[in-house]
Amino acid sequence: MIYRNDKYGNKISQLGYGCMRFSRKGAGIDFELAKSEIKTAIDQGINYFDTAYIYPGSEECLGRALDELGMREKVSIATKLPQYMVKTIDAVNKTFNEELKRLRTTYIDYYLMHMFTDYVEWEKLESMGIKEWIEERKKEGSIKSIGFSYHGETDMFLKILNAYDWDFCQIQYNYLDENSQAGKKGLLAAYEKGIPVVIMEPLRGGKLVNVPEKAKEVMKESGRDYSPAEWGLRWLWNQKEVTCVLSGMNSLDMVNENIKVASSAEPGSFTEQDIETIDKVRKIIREKEKVGCTGCRYCMPCPKGVDIPGNFHFYNLMYMEGKKMAARFEFAQNMGLRIEPGFASQCIGCEKCEKHCPQHLPIREKLKEADKALRPLPIKVGITVARKVLVHKKK
Repeated sequence: MIYRNDKYGNKISQLGYGCMRFSRKGAGIDFELAKSEIKTAIDQGINYFDTAYIYPGSEECLGRALDELGMREKVSIATKLPQYMVKTIDAVNKTFNEELKRLRTTYIDYYLMHMFTDYVEWEKLESMGIKEWIEERKKEGSIKSIGFSYHGETDMFLKILNAYDWDFCQIQYNYLDENSQAGKKGLLAAYEKGIPVVIMEPLRGGKLVNVPEKAKEVMKESGRDYSPAEWGLRWLWNQKEVTCVLSGMNSLDMVNENIKVASSAEPGSFTEQDIETIDKVRKIIREKEKVGCTGCRYCMPCPKGVDIPGNFHFYNLMYMEGKKMAARFEFAQNMGLRIEPGFASQCIGCEKCEKHCPQHLPIREKLKEADKALRPLPIKVGITVARKVLVHKKK
């Protein structure tokens, strides 16, 4: 296993175990199988395990497995405060203590504010006294490092990144999402500040495993004996700015295969030909795109707050992945639950964006198409209800 350093020089395995998708048995987790997979992972060098309060049964499974195996001290546990569910410091304390109990531990190595999408969420926590709470937990040793996970656009990520002395952060990042959400810009900004970055969705929920046959041919022609999944993981580990890549492993074969790759993927190991291969594969996957947006953001900021690259990103996902409802749900979560949502319908047709677009895209026309596709009536209603329940609480 290859290790990279956290902010304090502690070694983190560059492959982390994502605990959201433990092996299942019927409607629940197959504990004995999950325990076996956890042991195999630890025995072969994985020392970073990521779970969360809202992952059904995950914290309990991980805590019980580590307890029964006697391996708690061999690993670092990362779990998360559901900041969108708490309104007071008392609620924060109650949730944190429940997590300690579930995990059968007295401390959390890496504790995250879960799923930030907007700076206002951090401001809400600040007003509750979260900074003082963090300091107390660090002083007593029940939290070792503090961070946040993020789903939103780049500029808001940078604002949150610079708002506090974070120990680490977690972002969605892969070769399809290189210029969306926090993106490459966010990754580099965190690295420059000395903040380790943990990667989620490295294979785009399986999208980069089940690539088109044409893309598989390109991979084969490269001369590398890599599977599509290995290409995606190696692309990430090729970047020195990446600290740890999470994989939701739910079979011994997957654990062993990923560990084999993680034990040889060094930063800077990609050749120019490897980079060209990824570029070709990315282009093939995007052949079904509706808008040729590269996410360069030259069109931004929009005077009316439209997140132009964001709308196009999710519009393209509907057709690239062939999962329209999944893309709409992700759009609703990422775009619809912001304080200022950035919907395409906010466009007034001023043409400012089109004057700055290097691709010379008919942005105004495409925004109308995107809005119609992403927000049919049921989605509009769902977003409206969700905003009343969740977003109004942030204000």
